[in-house]
Amino acid sequence: MPSLCIIIPAFNEAGVIAATLARIPAAIDGADQVVIAVVDDGSSDATAEIVRGCGDPRVVLMRHLANRGLGGALGTGLAYAKLHGFDYAITYDADGQHAPEDIAVVLGPLAAGTADAVIGSRMLSGEGMPFRRTLGNWGLSFITSLMFGLHSTDSQSGLRGFSRRAIEGITLRTDRMEVSSEFIKQIHDLRLRYAEVPIRAIYTDYSLAKGQRSVNVVSILLRLLVHALMEK
Repeated sequence: MPSLCIIIPAFNEAGVIAATLARIPAAIDGADQVVIAVVDDGSSDATAEIVRGCGDPRVVLMRHLANRGLGGALGTGLAYAKLHGFDYAITYDADGQHAPEDIAVVLGPLAAGTADAVIGSRMLSGEGMPFRRTLGNWGLSFITSLMFGLHSTDSQSGLRGFSRRAIEGITLRTDRMEVSSEFIKQIHDLRLRYAEVPIRAIYTDYSLAKGQRSVNVVSILLRLLVHALMEK
């Protein structure tokens, strides 16, 4: 009876979180039991109240009293998945950027037993991603691959999947946006079996405003460098 934990980090997502949760399929190929773990990362709006009132019995809400950042929220979600012994975990953005049918696409290699870590790559499909985002993502993915020794076409993707082995082994140390590159490092360091699958990106004015901006690339790289030096 394979179990899946879908981890959704959410910070001030009151405008979209209900629609995002409603779009998650009632049944997902490869998983008999599904829990949707929403991590409210210190939101100052009605995100938590909307999640509580969504009416989906699969939804579990966790709250940070203060904003810790994307890495902090994902770390809390993975700790929950580890504590409760889930077979698989998938991270999923709250802003409506992901196509819900791609959850099963990412889960596929995990359920087949051919991978321990899967990244849904928007670059493989090339569908729906604005040129500016494509360029910034390519640059971060290229540098991440050089720094951490594992090639990824879309290191910054928010749609990722992990087996129980990966859930038990990964320990996130970064709190902010650089966590996406840290996943690549840990996949490499833990020698997890890795795969990429093509996914579709759904960009709206809202998701473009909320997502990673090109101006953040330099600060992300600097924080990655600091973390890399501290581990030497």
